Amino acid sequence: MLRLLATFSVRHRWLVIATWLLLVVGATLAGQTYGGSFTNDLSVQGADSQAAYDALAEKFPEVSGDGMQVVLHDDGGVDSPAVRQAVDSALETVRDQSGVASAQSPFGPGPTMVSDDGTTAVATVRFTERAADLDQSQIQEAQSAFAAVEGSGVQVEFGGPALSGESGPSGSEAIGLAAAVLVLLVAFGSVFAMLVPLLTAVLALGLGLGAIHLLAGSISVGTAGPVVAAMIGLGVGIDYALLVVTRHREGLAAGHRATDSIPIALAIAGRSVLVAGTTVVIAILSLYLIGIPFVATLGLASAITVSATLLAAVTLLPALLAVFGDRLDRFRVRRPRRDGGHRTSGWHRWTRHVQRRPLPYLLASVALLVALAVPLLDLRLGTADDGSAPTGSTERQAFDLIDEHFGPGWTGPLVVTAEYGEAGASALQEATALRDELAATPGVAAVPPPAMNDAGDTAVLTVVPAASPDDELTEDLVHRLRADAAGDRSGQESGEVHVGGPTATSIDLADRLGERMGWFMAFVVGLSFLLLLVEFRSVFVPIKAALMNLLSVGAAYGAVVAVFQWGWLADVFGAEPGPIESFAPMMLFAVLFGLSMDYEVFLLSRVREEYLRTGDAGAAVADGVAATARVITAAAAVMVVVFSSFLLNDERVVNLFGFGLAVAIAIDATLVRLVLVPALMALAGRRAWYLPRWLDRLLPGAGAPRPAGARAMAVPTGTPEPVTAAQETGARP
Repeated sequence: MLRLLATFSVRHRWLVIATWLLLVVGATLAGQTYGGSFTNDLSVQGADSQAAYDALAEKFPEVSGDGMQVVLHDDGGVDSPAVRQAVDSALETVRDQSGVASAQSPFGPGPTMVSDDGTTAVATVRFTERAADLDQSQIQEAQSAFAAVEGSGVQVEFGGPALSGESGPSGSEAIGLAAAVLVLLVAFGSVFAMLVPLLTAVLALGLGLGAIHLLAGSISVGTAGPVVAAMIGLGVGIDYALLVVTRHREGLAAGHRATDSIPIALAIAGRSVLVAGTTVVIAILSLYLIGIPFVATLGLASAITVSATLLAAVTLLPALLAVFGDRLDRFRVRRPRRDGGHRTSGWHRWTRHVQRRPLPYLLASVALLVALAVPLLDLRLGTADDGSAPTGSTERQAFDLIDEHFGPGWTGPLVVTAEYGEAGASALQEATALRDELAATPGVAAVPPPAMNDAGDTAVLTVVPAASPDDELTEDLVHRLRADAAGDRSGQESGEVHVGGPTATSIDLADRLGERMGWFMAFVVGLSFLLLLVEFRSVFVPIKAALMNLLSVGAAYGAVVAVFQWGWLADVFGAEPGPIESFAPMMLFAVLFGLSMDYEVFLLSRVREEYLRTGDAGAAVADGVAATARVITAAAAVMVVVFSSFLLNDERVVNLFGFGLAVAIAIDATLVRLVLVPALMALAGRRAWYLPRWLDRLLPGAGAPRPAGARAMAVPTGTPEPVTAAQETGARP
């Protein structure tokens, strides 16, 4: 099938390229015309925070939307008549704008929000919708109303949950592309050979991002969605194209014409690409099983770009290769390597060296990976507050001003709703008693008087924690409030109490994801095991792959915790210490487990080819590693530089993903593929390819065709043969 598709693309190369250009342009225009904006909808159905929001929406519709804090600061004081008049005028303008439910002045009437030293005040603009449903123009219009206040010399900053604004590719992609160009030039030594993977990845990414923007018009996609999708799509797009181009160049070097070599390359390397890419897509889409729409749509965005790269790899890539034809290696930037073949290369000698001492290398590698994973034991899930926003951003400055002049809890107060069966004085008395009880709870800094709805049967209270929103003490406080204040009243006629607000929602999201992380990981590992079992017709290979991938992912997690939670080398990587975003471990696991399968499939496909051809398990591993090590190293280097470039992005979660992916790929392509694989395969010997006959009959026939005698070779007949000195140097035994 792949060969026929490649033959069609080669014959009709210009038609295929023109079709792709039309698809990319059409998807981009459709996304811009009919697409939507990107917002973070962190609601958790069935959680107590969602129950609090539902109560607000029903009983207090005027305050059920998300709010924006307007922080005013002037060292000379903000309580002067001139400032008051400018602020009141701005708030009056905001109240008349569409989508605004209320605009509370910091000077009253009602509770005032002016610091004790009189230098800082906080006004609150409440919108009619939550951040996920707000148009960014509404927020910008409300902010622009305070231009006159800022013009009078008062510092004006904006923060709050309503500012979970739209994000997108920020320019770091260009840096990643430039670095990828250099890596590809070094790997191929040819300008044309470098251009083909690059063009394939860029066009596939254009199609994927256009589709994601179009999708955002109908569902809520998180602000990190397009950026993470661009990161993954760019990395795997270049990666997959590089694998096929490398196999095609081998065909050209063997004397094949380009029109013959391209279908052969796609039939062999393209199969590995499809298996690996499908594994990535399935692993990412498995996030839907968690039941959190926000996390699922982030996965969907990444799956779209990976799917686009797979489509490009089997259609656009052959057409581009056909355009360059036999001239693919023209315009060389260095002389071609003349190493005498794979069996005399340094990779071959290294693999034979590891095969002679497999146990020490295995134990040392595992010990190193376990040591890197140790910080994972201290993993704390949560949602970083605006204190982790980029230094100099308006959200960060608003957070710092409130933290300094009012206290950290005011940056993310909790919202408590209390519903009573009857309206009247008794409901107000019970709400007042609840307020006293909440204020006496350890960890609570302040609780202003309750506000009653028009019907008089529901109260809403603001609870200000003593700690910041992402502090572990605030998480403990939310659980304590629910267990004490809310729990004592649940099921009673006198009132139903729920603890909500953005801070509580983030805590509920972390709790829900933490509960489901274990079985989600088990599902992804099990699915990958089945795919590799069918592909390689071996029991040992998928077990080995699962264990090695778990080790490499665990090591990457440990590095993420050390940098982004503990703050090690935070300045070097531009990280702001805080909790690990609650959805990041699952998202990273799905992506990393899928990406690590790329190299597993590509390497072991070549090893299996050699084994089925020769029946020599040890030589097959050495030859397979020697034949693929350069391309795997180049592909990994491309991914690492692309992912690392996203550390320049302003979003902390994007920095975290870029760092985690870069570390994991670097570990996987070096320590795992070049040390653990040869060591484990040497210890297993011919047993590595054993598959019980009864299981072979049950599996679908999706594996590569077996040559005559392959079945006999797949059954172990003895212990692994020792590696001789002659074998280590590349000679046949």
